[in-house]
Amino acid sequence: MASSSAALAVLMLSWAAALAAASSPVTLFEAGYMPLFGGGNLVPSPGGRSVRLKLDRHTGSGFVSRSSYHHGFFSASIKLPDHHTAGVVVAFYLSNADVFPGNHDEVDFELLGNRRGHEWRVQTNIYGNGSTSRGREERYLLPFDPTLRPHAYAVAWTPTAILFYVDGTPIREVVRVPAMGGDFPSKPMSVYATIWDGSAWATEGGRYKVDYAFAPFAADFSSLVLSGCPVAGGGDDLAAAECQVATMTADCAVMTPAKRAAMRRFRRRYLLYTVCHDMYRYNGTVFPECDADGSERDDFHKWGESKRVSPSSRGYKQQQQRADKAVAVAAPGRPDTWPTVGTLRVD
Repeated sequence: MASSSAALAVLMLSWAAALAAASSPVTLFEAGYMPLFGGGNLVPSPGGRSVRLKLDRHTGSGFVSRSSYHHGFFSASIKLPDHHTAGVVVAFYLSNADVFPGNHDEVDFELLGNRRGHEWRVQTNIYGNGSTSRGREERYLLPFDPTLRPHAYAVAWTPTAILFYVDGTPIREVVRVPAMGGDFPSKPMSVYATIWDGSAWATEGGRYKVDYAFAPFAADFSSLVLSGCPVAGGGDDLAAAECQVATMTADCAVMTPAKRAAMRRFRRRYLLYTVCHDMYRYNGTVFPECDADGSERDDFHKWGESKRVSPSSRGYKQQQQRADKAVAVAAPGRPDTWPTVGTLRVD
């Protein structure tokens, strides 16, 4: 027992060192994850550096981390399916619903498909202690076409804050305040990746469903990072405390003035909806962690949607349209009447 406790302490200290490092090591699939569901719709690459998740009319697919973690930094680079993807949901998230089904915690990235020629959306959310009736959703556009190549989606979760990143840019910060109570995720969680049918709600509130004529839908996950504090046990409180300190002092968890400015720029250009300014959904209740300085308030309608950001006002770059046409020439079986989907303009 003593030797196993010592081994766990060494492991936790090694995680602390990784968290404190400038960059986090990539985890091979077999070392850090295991299949969750989907059978043959989950396809790891031969070297384990990437995983393809597919959705067809029979099933979606997903995987889960082999360990659960009490805070840390978790990231995946994801390339999303293109063309008509209405109703498709690709998710990268932390959860403990399997252990605490009635009062689980969760931290979500949900990537929401769309009709042909329309942008994917990204949604973030947090739940603490089963607070599903108080969803803290935000929804965004992206400054790139996420179907062309992988882009990194990451969560830094510490005892005091949660940061969401896209390609290294922070897009949301949730600072823990006492008034949040149990709504802040605080119990150990596992890391999940899934693709599934969200026809009931994912695209314009369920107006557009998954069309399996376009299946299978495939999402590629790579550059998987698991830099967290494994759940302690056997009296290894000192090692656990060291790892917790490392999570809070790691670069990914510290909001510098430059990072905060980058986050504000992103939010002004791409934030479509935030519950923080939705005065209707919860009858005027404002969550205690929301926009303390009021800097965003004038940019939003009372129902939480942006006055500045509109999907209909965005187009696609001509060079990407030319690239798509080149692909069509290389694959003559594809109908040339399909709309091309290229990179979104950056304001």
